[in-house]
Amino acid sequence: MVLPAPAPVAGLALDARRRGGIRFAAVTDATAGEIRCLADILRVHSEARAEQPAVRCAGKSLTFAEFYARAKAVAGALVSSGVRAQDRVAVIDRNSIENFEVVFGAALLNAVVVNVNWRLAPPEMLQILADAQTDLVIVGTEFFRAVEAIEPEMGGKTRVVAIGRHARWEGYEDWLAGSEPTDPGTVPEPADVALQLYTSGTTGLPKGVMLTTSNLMTAWSNINDEWDFEPGRSVNLALMPMFHIAGLGWSTAGLFFGCHTVILRDVVPAEILDVISDEQVTHAFMVPAVIQFLLMTPGAEKTDFSSLRKLVYGAAPISAPELEKALEIIGCDFVQVYGLTETTGAITQLQPEDHDPVGRPELLRSCGRPYPWVEMRVVDALGHDVPTGQVGELWTRSGQNMAGYWHNPDATRAVLDEEGWLRTGDAGYLDEDGFVYLHDRVKDMIVTGGENVYPAEVENALMRHPGVADVAVFGVPDAQWGEAVKAAVVPADPGNPPRAEDLIAFAHEHLAGYKCPKSVDYATTLPRNPSGKLLKRELRAPYWEGAGRQIG
Repeated sequence: MVLPAPAPVAGLALDARRRGGIRFAAVTDATAGEIRCLADILRVHSEARAEQPAVRCAGKSLTFAEFYARAKAVAGALVSSGVRAQDRVAVIDRNSIENFEVVFGAALLNAVVVNVNWRLAPPEMLQILADAQTDLVIVGTEFFRAVEAIEPEMGGKTRVVAIGRHARWEGYEDWLAGSEPTDPGTVPEPADVALQLYTSGTTGLPKGVMLTTSNLMTAWSNINDEWDFEPGRSVNLALMPMFHIAGLGWSTAGLFFGCHTVILRDVVPAEILDVISDEQVTHAFMVPAVIQFLLMTPGAEKTDFSSLRKLVYGAAPISAPELEKALEIIGCDFVQVYGLTETTGAITQLQPEDHDPVGRPELLRSCGRPYPWVEMRVVDALGHDVPTGQVGELWTRSGQNMAGYWHNPDATRAVLDEEGWLRTGDAGYLDEDGFVYLHDRVKDMIVTGGENVYPAEVENALMRHPGVADVAVFGVPDAQWGEAVKAAVVPADPGNPPRAEDLIAFAHEHLAGYKCPKSVDYATTLPRNPSGKLLKRELRAPYWEGAGRQIG
């Protein structure tokens, strides 16, 4: 597919060119040169709006000029640490100024930051570090113990830099001070990896999604027709974690357009309300569970939301009652998006005018239409297109599709075909107006509070317990999180089954907390088809009856 030439954006001029057969969109600031890659965000805006605020987090703030200077200091420290173009550098920390400095410092060298999910258990973190083949790990204070637990298995050549004070590891500020700041002016090739985010698969092993410079530029140079960022004027709230495309992708998109980006370390509803009012936030991304928490927070009705222009949400639809309450209290434009890490984030959008709980309530079950530069198909099990309105697997093709999974060609071939179509793994349908409706998840994925949980990973962990003979994990309705993880267990000794709380605690030893079952049922057998495949639909069905979700 040849992407359409993007439309002009206020304050920015756009051009597009072909490099190596790839449609590559570039953004030009009229006063400061061309943004061609992630690193150019600071190169350009440090000239165009040097003294304007760039990022703010936990009481620390940097202008674009200061941000660029700090990124160059990181780049110099990375060079001294032996990091070269396309090497991977790991960060284990909550959202922070330092986290952003490392992302952009690495970008100046055309190196790649891997933000490790800090919610993972230490063995899960170790698997990602090993897969990324990184020799440098930068870790925040809260995660010292996690890294200490796996340090003996990381290999003696792995260097650990501490954001904070540690008895053995070099401190972050000392690390920066020990080298000369640098920006070699590197401009990556369109196919060079810019970001690597890890997403779990049905096998339970995380896969490194390689997002290229071309992927980012395609998304950024087209998206502002939809999100209306204004360079130097918009204030963007980044509260989702940096290991998510919803966190790193959303925040870097705002910086791309020269926005002041306010970063929150944690999702604390009362703090979010204060920040929106105090910082005069104009744009924000949240998952519906966070919106719900905001509305439940004392004082929400008195918060000044007048600055907020766009509230973008994704990972789940919003219910009509929640939307009506949100529109009444918050009062800004709501935009629903759907996308994957593998698609560099959003590929469909439900426009503000389609959020009409009275006139067209059925559209609230949709995640909108594909963007003009995105193709989408619905296919059957053989890969044949199905008729309008019929459920099948959603396939998508655009310049936002990932390059593939890092060092995993088999997994890449399983989702990307030779024509560039990406199999999303989500089942749904397209209506006659082109709206996309998600129907179920082809691979039984559970989405709880915006986090993806793959049942096979949880089942593998629980099967290690000596009291478990068989297990099935599936999602059930949850008022706060959308879905909650439930396990159906066949005890090894039916007369003496393991206690539910013991099984849940056992899971916590091996998995991140959000992946662990919130409840456990017991069964003598689990439903399976003649080939032995678990019939999870039969397990889910009783819980979803009347819950407003189709179960496949």
